Amino acid sequence: MTKENVRLGTVQETLLIPLYGRALDARARRPVLGDTEAARMVERIDYDFAKFRGPSLGGSVLRSAIFDGWVRRFLTEHPDGTVVELGAGLGTRSHRLDNGRARWFDLDLPDTVELRQRLLPDAGPRTTTLAASVLDTDWFDRIAETGGPYLFVSEAVLLYFDDARVRSVVRSLADRFPRAALSFDTAGAAMMRNQDRNPVFKAVDARMTWTCDDPKSLEDWGLRLRESRTFATPQPEVARTWPRRHRHGMPLLARLLPPLVNAYRMNLFDLEAPR
Repeated sequence: MTKENVRLGTVQETLLIPLYGRALDARARRPVLGDTEAARMVERIDYDFAKFRGPSLGGSVLRSAIFDGWVRRFLTEHPDGTVVELGAGLGTRSHRLDNGRARWFDLDLPDTVELRQRLLPDAGPRTTTLAASVLDTDWFDRIAETGGPYLFVSEAVLLYFDDARVRSVVRSLADRFPRAALSFDTAGAAMMRNQDRNPVFKAVDARMTWTCDDPKSLEDWGLRLRESRTFATPQPEVARTWPRRHRHGMPLLARLLPPLVNAYRMNLFDLEAPR
């Protein structure tokens, strides 16, 4: 089998970390996601994935499960709704969770989209891949054509921007898609200070930039916080699907080392007009 070469920018290369995490999970005796597409892509890519190690690999799987929980809930409430992945990378959510009715948009930078289209064709006619930056707005019209309702998902993307750019993304979405839902992760100072100690970051040059200790503080940007989760506090319906080592181990770790677990949060917001 001829393997695919990878030519990605510094930040874009980090998308290979969760891809490898999901591939390892797919091979586990009791997987969390069971993402066989991720395992297939890892086999096809010419890259030294073995250099990625440490708890962040498993953490990326749990993070995706939490975001999946919100997408499933959204599709239960709005089966004909539109899900937009902001910085889709090689994510397979549209393949894993499609209900046969929803519209899906997978948006990322051109180099990532080129790799994605070689490895992971669109799931079907209701799925569209867009080569664009999260920081731009010229793709908004394409999304708006569906009429909504909308759920925007940005997983492990905004953390690599500075505060001003994250604020710009949020306010632009709030202006154009009021009352839509937006989910993204935040990292507190304790996590950001320890990036260089994280084994996976020793294998890449990119570093996260944006620090947010309290997701509630973002409400001035045109957001209303609906839920904030950690690996120790996933949605109950998500926790029930996790193996015991995660279901019981993460709350225990949160009690023993609260800054380590509580500094990283997955959040679900409603978009409102900026104040």
